[in-house]
Amino acid sequence: MMPQLALGGPALAQEDLSMFGRDPWWLILIKAVFCFAFLMLTVLFSIVWERKVVAWMQLRIGPNRHGPWGMLQSLADGIKLMLKEDLVVKRADKAVYVLAPVVAAIPAFMAIAVIPFGPAGNEISIFGHRTPMQLTDLPIGVLYILATASVGIYGIVLAGWSSGSTYPLLGGLRSCAQMISYEIAMGMSFAAVFLYSGSMSTSTIVESQQSRWYVLLLPVSFIVYIVAMVGETNRAPFDMPESEGDLVGGFNTEYSSIKFAMFMLAEYINMVTVSAVAITLFLGGWRAPWPISTFWEGANHGWWPLLWFTLKVQLLLFFFIWLRGTLPRVRYDQFMKLGWKVLIPVSLLWLMLVATVRVLKNEGHDFQQIVLYVAGAAVALLLISLVADFFRRGAEPDGKEPDGAEDGAFDPMAGGFPVPPLPGQEVPPVPRRRPRQERELIVSGRVDTVSDVEGSDGKGGDGA
Repeated sequence: MMPQLALGGPALAQEDLSMFGRDPWWLILIKAVFCFAFLMLTVLFSIVWERKVVAWMQLRIGPNRHGPWGMLQSLADGIKLMLKEDLVVKRADKAVYVLAPVVAAIPAFMAIAVIPFGPAGNEISIFGHRTPMQLTDLPIGVLYILATASVGIYGIVLAGWSSGSTYPLLGGLRSCAQMISYEIAMGMSFAAVFLYSGSMSTSTIVESQQSRWYVLLLPVSFIVYIVAMVGETNRAPFDMPESEGDLVGGFNTEYSSIKFAMFMLAEYINMVTVSAVAITLFLGGWRAPWPISTFWEGANHGWWPLLWFTLKVQLLLFFFIWLRGTLPRVRYDQFMKLGWKVLIPVSLLWLMLVATVRVLKNEGHDFQQIVLYVAGAAVALLLISLVADFFRRGAEPDGKEPDGAEDGAFDPMAGGFPVPPLPGQEVPPVPRRRPRQERELIVSGRVDTVSDVEGSDGKGGDGA
C-alpha cells in the first residue's frame, strides 16, 4: 500500500514506465516530428500574439500587413532574417562563433521529449499502433529538463565570448550568473513536488494530480517557479543579458541573419518549455480544468488532453507577454538580490516545511495537529527574529552612521570614474542652470550678474 499524500491528497501514483520504448522506429520519428512542429507553430503564433497584445496594451495597431489580420508576420520576419547578409566579425573566434547559436537552440528542443501531452495509460492509435501521447519518459525526467536547460546557457556564454567585443561578453556573463542564481530556487521548488508525488517522472507527477493540482497544495513553490522561469528565459522585466540601454543588445550584438534568428528562436522555445514544465508539475498537466472534468467523463480521453495542454501553454505565454507590456526592466543588483536573498531562502524554508508536513503525515499525525505544529514553529521563529532585531538595534550607539558612510562630502569622481553613493552618503546638489537672460548677458560680455562680479576678483571667471 502506497502512503497517502499529505493534506488529504490521493495515494501516490505507482511509477510505471513500461509503456515507453515499445514503439517502432517510424512511430518514434513521427512523434519527434510532432514535438518539433508543435514547438515551431507555437513560436510562430506566439510572436504575432505578443506583438498584437503589446500593441493593444499600448494603444497601437500592431502587425496587420502580412496575411489575414497580420498572422503571417512572424513567418515574414523569419524569411527576411534568412535572406539578410550573414556577417562574421573579424576579431571573432569563427568556429565557436558559428557553433554558439546551434548550442543555444538544440537543447531548447530536447526538453519537450519528456513532457506528456496526454495520459500514458490511455494510449491513442496512430496507423494501427497504440502509443502514449508522449515521446518518452524517464525515472528522472525533471532532472533531464534541468540538464538540457543548463546546457543551453553555454551557447549564450560562448556567443558573448567568441564575438571578440566587450558588450556581448558582459551580456553572456550576465546570463550565466542569472541562470546559476535562479536555477537553485527553481530546483528547490521542484523538490517540493518530488516529495508529494514520490517520483521524478513527468507522467507520474501528472497522474498524482488526479484529485487536486499541486498549485493548490504547493502555492509557494508555484510562485517561486513562476518568478524563476521568467528569469531563466531572459524575459522582461529580467532581460538584463540583452538590455539595449547599457549593452547595445547583449550577447547577440555581433550576430546577424540566421544566427541571430536562432537565438531568438531558442528564447521563444524556452518560453514554451518552461510553460510546459509549469503545467506538468503544478497545473495538472494535460487534465481538463475543474468545471469541465466534473460533468464530462471523456474530457481526459482521446485527443482532448492535447487541447487542454495547448490552452494552458497559451495562457502562460500570455503571462510572459503581460509582464513585458506592464513592468519596466529592473536593475541588475535588484535582480540578483531577489534571487539570492528572497527566492532561495523562501524556497529553502518552504521545502523544510513541506518535508516536515510529509513526515508528520506519514507517522499518522492528524491534520489539525500538523497545522498546530507548523504554526507554532512559525510563530516561534518570528519571535526569535524580532527579539534578535531588537537587541541588535539597541546595541548600536545613537548617532552612528550606517555602514559605508564616510566623513566629509561625497565625491562621485574620487576614483576617476562616476560611482553611486553608498548607504548614508548624499550626492552633492547639482548647481542650477543660469536663466536664459543671464546667459545672454554673459555671452554679450556685459557684467550684469552677481557671479561675474564675484569672478572679477580672480576667484571665478575673468570679469569680462
